[in-house]
Amino acid sequence: MKKVKIWLTTAATLLLGVALTACGNNNGAANKKHLNWMTNASISSLDPSKAVDLNTQQTIFNSFSGLVEPNGGNKVRLGVAKDYHISKDGKTYTFDLKHTKWSNGKDLTAQDFAYGIQRSADPKTASQEAYYMDHIVNYDAVSKEQAPVSSLGVKAVGKYKLQFKLTRPQPYFVNILTLPVFYPQLKSEVDKYGSSYGTTSDKMVYNGAFKVTKWNGTNDSWVLAKNPYYYDAKQTKLSTIKYTVIKDPQTALNEYQNGKIDQTYISGKQGYANYKNDKDFHLRKSYTVKYITMNAHAIPALNNKNIRQAMSAIINRKELINDVLGDGSIQARGMVPDTLAYRNGKDFNDVASVSSAVNGDAKRAQAQWKQGLKEMNMKSLHLTLTGGNDDTTKSMAEFLQSEWSKLPGMHVNVQLLPNTVSTSRFLHSQFQVHVAAWDPSISDPISPLNTKYTGNSMNTAKWSNANYDDLLDKSNNEDALKPAKRWDDLVNAQKVLLNDQAIIPLYQSAQGELIKHDIHGIRYYGNGPLWDFSKAYVK
Repeated sequence: MKKVKIWLTTAATLLLGVALTACGNNNGAANKKHLNWMTNASISSLDPSKAVDLNTQQTIFNSFSGLVEPNGGNKVRLGVAKDYHISKDGKTYTFDLKHTKWSNGKDLTAQDFAYGIQRSADPKTASQEAYYMDHIVNYDAVSKEQAPVSSLGVKAVGKYKLQFKLTRPQPYFVNILTLPVFYPQLKSEVDKYGSSYGTTSDKMVYNGAFKVTKWNGTNDSWVLAKNPYYYDAKQTKLSTIKYTVIKDPQTALNEYQNGKIDQTYISGKQGYANYKNDKDFHLRKSYTVKYITMNAHAIPALNNKNIRQAMSAIINRKELINDVLGDGSIQARGMVPDTLAYRNGKDFNDVASVSSAVNGDAKRAQAQWKQGLKEMNMKSLHLTLTGGNDDTTKSMAEFLQSEWSKLPGMHVNVQLLPNTVSTSRFLHSQFQVHVAAWDPSISDPISPLNTKYTGNSMNTAKWSNANYDDLLDKSNNEDALKPAKRWDDLVNAQKVLLNDQAIIPLYQSAQGELIKHDIHGIRYYGNGPLWDFSKAYVK
């Protein structure tokens, strides 16, 4: 099974693939070409091979263009590629490229893509996302320094044709090509700057809608300036976007109200209540699913299915969503978030959710609890619930503690820790029950579902189910080239997960934002790069 990536962020993640539409009109701003944008953290590098955090990836996404780009849900649209072909056996991908240029005026060729991908795969580069290449021929040997990077299964076939060779079919291969580790890089620039490559905005060359300027590697502001050499520059309306890091929400709100920035996040229940009817307000549903994971190796009673089901059924999700959170988040319907993937017009969870596993039923919970204790020959159960110490997790943990106390003999201690400590304990299976989250970095159900596969590094509760593993294996192997059967494999896998109550799904998080209502054409995605300014304009 392929490895998966954990996103440990508290930054906002946003609605997939929808365009911002105006609620009003401001004729005075008709010729405005500049935006002032805020973010809550700086960027770490402009090197596509080393982009990991969301803020960095967002900047790189707007200053680079890959072969393909996100297009909402599990769809992609063409970027530098003008078309592509997949062989019948699903193991060869051939991309024909548009004739485009770098921001320094040099031609961008297929060799630039091949070089950039090889550089990302090279263990000397130390890319944290190179594992996404695990299906490419010779990646394993390259990653272990047992073969040269030139042997990686990607090559230029002429000036404007790029070809990938895979060891086995990977149905979501095109989706992962949207990630920065698959972006082109200009070897002459890498050679010129050496270890300084990408450490400042002037030690980099770009091929996206914008160039990054005024970033010295440590400052908390930078500018995206229109790139005249971008292949679709005629459609880029904005001249500049100035990013400023503002960590305090109230400071950001004040700056927004004073007209100094054009966008800001709205935090928490009170902020949502205050601004949800404002003409500038937008609610962005992320792909982040919050759930409870249960470690039966630490607490043997959690091996009992009735006990797990009772712990889920006693939770009043409507009260959690509306009264405790109150921020626009929605109820989770499974491990896979809503709007991540569709088939034949149906959301994955329309066919893959299990009502009894994701909805509360106090009467059923009491019966299951009684039966579970009887089967375990127990009269009570003592648990410690762990999680991060942010305000949202604190409120939710207190609510869960109260809900679980409604089960006779259930005693819950809450232990909230700094996020770094909490995450470390989760990754090392040092918990009993834990508030966990998953934000898939690729738009395919396999990403969240993989985290519960036997032996996966993220399966820290060590839940294991042979039928579940078989379904994921089928989706990755014999059904990899059969979209309908692969979809059914993944649907049935989530049903196995939920019917066994391997997790307790809670909610899918949302983020409120204020954005000036005269700004149009920004595209948003629930994961990955988030913002796409290439078609944005002010009117």
